[in-house]
Amino acid sequence: MPVTDPARDVWNDTLLQNPHQVSDKRSRVQKMFAAIAPSYDLNNRLHSLWMDQRWRRKAVKLANLKPTDVVVDVACGTGDLTMAFARARGEGTVLGLDFTFEMLPLAQSKSQIANRKSQINYLNADALALPIADQSANILSIAFGIRNVSDPAAALREFHRVLKPGGRLVILEFSLPTNRILRSLYNFYFSKILPRTATWISRDKTGAYKYLPQSVNTFISRESMQEMMKQAGFTDVQAFPLTFGICICYRGLKE
Repeated sequence: MPVTDPARDVWNDTLLQNPHQVSDKRSRVQKMFAAIAPSYDLNNRLHSLWMDQRWRRKAVKLANLKPTDVVVDVACGTGDLTMAFARARGEGTVLGLDFTFEMLPLAQSKSQIANRKSQINYLNADALALPIADQSANILSIAFGIRNVSDPAAALREFHRVLKPGGRLVILEFSLPTNRILRSLYNFYFSKILPRTATWISRDKTGAYKYLPQSVNTFISRESMQEMMKQAGFTDVQAFPLTFGICICYRGLKE
C-alpha cells in the first residue's frame, strides 16, 4: 500500500480560489508552516530583498515601546519580530506565541545565539485563544499572521481582551501597491516568480508559496481591516504603508 505524504498538496488550485473560505483553513495553514519552517527565514530574506527586517523595525517604532511594557508577539514564527522588540527594550521579558510548534525551536535557537539581555519566552498557542489574562499586556503584535487566522475578527477581539488600557495593537501585513503600474509589476513577481523560486528553495510540497500571493490577493482591504479593528474596540486606528504599499503596518489603541 503506497504511503501518502501528509504535506503534499495542502493547498491545491481549487482551494486557492479563496483560501480564506476553506472550512479547515486552520489545520492546512498549520501543516503548511510546519513543512516550510526550516527554510522560512531564508525565503523571507531573499524574496523581500531583506526588507522584512526593516518592516519589523518600523513596527517596533510605531508601537511606542516603553521600558516597562509587557510585549506579546502573536504568530511569532521564527522570532524575528519578538527579537526586534527585545533588542529595542534591552531588559525585561517579551513573549512570543505561535500555533505551529515547528517554528518555536528555530525561534528559541536564534534567541540563544543572539544572547539577548532581555529574556524571551516562547509558547505554542493559538491567536484565537491566548493563554494570557485579561488586561495584562501593553503591546500586542502580529506580523504577517492575521491573514492566516481562520477568524481575524475573533482574533482582534482576543487581542483587545489581553491588552491593558492604553495598550497598542501593531499588525504587519502584506498588501498591494496602489499605483497601477507598480501593482502590475509586483503582481507578476508575486504570482509568477516568487512561487517558483521559493518552492525550489524550500522543496515545498504543500503549495505554501502559491497560497501566499492568493491569500494576500483575496484578503480584506486596508479599509476593511481598519474597520474590523474599530469594531473590535480599538481607537485611533491608522494604516502606515511601507515600501510602496507592499506591506502595511496597522496600529490601534485600547482606551
